[in-house]
Amino acid sequence: MPTSAKPREVSLPPLTKSGSNTPRILAADDQQHILEAIELLLKPQGYKVDGVRSPELAREALAGTSYDAVLIDLNYTRDTTSGREGLDLVLEIVALDSTLPVIVMTAWGNVDLAVEAMRRGARDFIQKPWENERLLSILRTQVELRRALQQAERLAAENRLLSAQGRPEFIATAPSMAPVLESIARVAPSDANVLVTGEHGTGKEVVARTIHALSLRASRPLITVNTGGLAEGVFESELFGHVRGAFTDARTDRIGRFELADGGTIFLDEIGNVPLRQQPKLLRVIESGEMERVGSSRSRKVDVRVISATNTDLHAACQAGQFREDLLFRLNTVEVHLPALRERREDIPVLAVHFLSNYALRYRRQVQGFDPAALHMLIQYSWPGNVRELEHTLERAVLMCRSDEVQPADLGLGVQRPQAQNLEELSLESVESILIRKALQRFQGNVSQAAEVLGLSRGALYRRMEKYGL
Repeated sequence: MPTSAKPREVSLPPLTKSGSNTPRILAADDQQHILEAIELLLKPQGYKVDGVRSPELAREALAGTSYDAVLIDLNYTRDTTSGREGLDLVLEIVALDSTLPVIVMTAWGNVDLAVEAMRRGARDFIQKPWENERLLSILRTQVELRRALQQAERLAAENRLLSAQGRPEFIATAPSMAPVLESIARVAPSDANVLVTGEHGTGKEVVARTIHALSLRASRPLITVNTGGLAEGVFESELFGHVRGAFTDARTDRIGRFELADGGTIFLDEIGNVPLRQQPKLLRVIESGEMERVGSSRSRKVDVRVISATNTDLHAACQAGQFREDLLFRLNTVEVHLPALRERREDIPVLAVHFLSNYALRYRRQVQGFDPAALHMLIQYSWPGNVRELEHTLERAVLMCRSDEVQPADLGLGVQRPQAQNLEELSLESVESILIRKALQRFQGNVSQAAEVLGLSRGALYRRMEKYGL
């Protein structure tokens, strides 16, 4: 170990120092001059070094920061040479992240302790006093290996995303969708709970189905529940089931959605609409996996991954006392936000062709493309109902088209300007559809605000939006 203020020069070229490419090293040793010597050696070589003087501080650092390698001493208590504290720390780090390389520092000649450390998962060791070239060579090799493993994991997840069988069509070529694809690729193979957010009609259920199809639970069921459409009186029965005689109409036992999803995934759509009184019961089954059917005192255990979706601001709902904060924390281990269709216009032509092809096949119509003016209209339209509205529009266009190309008139998008139409010539449903579209446009897809201005409940507005394909 060098004792001078300036370590001697070595021949290895420095690593890049730019941005996030700078390797970050955690060094743990109870002697401050050791930490200073490590930093003096590594910093000129392009490393960022965080030094700590105890295993406890090392654990805190690892909990809050991502590192490319860990360099730790094995002894922290004076007059102790067993290395027990360091060996235990090696085990903890490897259990936390098996790809994070751990290099241990031992006293000269203590090879047995180094061998034991490597048996517990350390990648390499150096002896004090160390040789600068050897330490730098080990670090460079292990950092490059760590990054290669991370890249391989990311590519494997992306390959599963591209090649998964049975998953729904998920079209996303716009730059604004890149974070969505990356999040799906990272989180899908895990069992983490996922909260999908975005405006109504952005494709939250498609994301949920894609995550399930890419997960280790893909062979097990995906059970979908529209919690926004459940009346409070049947909420528990639908989710947890009931036993015969639990209430007036309970003539037989009924299995709930969570039991149906056992071993698989449950998708709770419109989670922001769960009544406040029912939220503790939902929190319990997500936390512990335990639940009871209505009318039964027998607890049942289920193993379910939860994916939920909402178009409301749940953080604001928590502040307003309308949603439990502890439930939100359980739901959004990872949050995936879907941009509105107007924020990913690059995807509109691809989506339009996809829907056109599907509905032309379904209705056996010889419609093969778009008039340029029709395609321009699709791209310029604001799409308050997002992808769902686009799909509904293309279904209608296929049915109304009189040639082999969709014309602007076939799209029926003139309803954006109702003042230019004679209301006496419109049906009641057409007028209602126009008003709902205008309200959604006015409030940027916020269903609660649109429902309030229209004098409807959220549930009633949702039913009408489904009816009109919004």
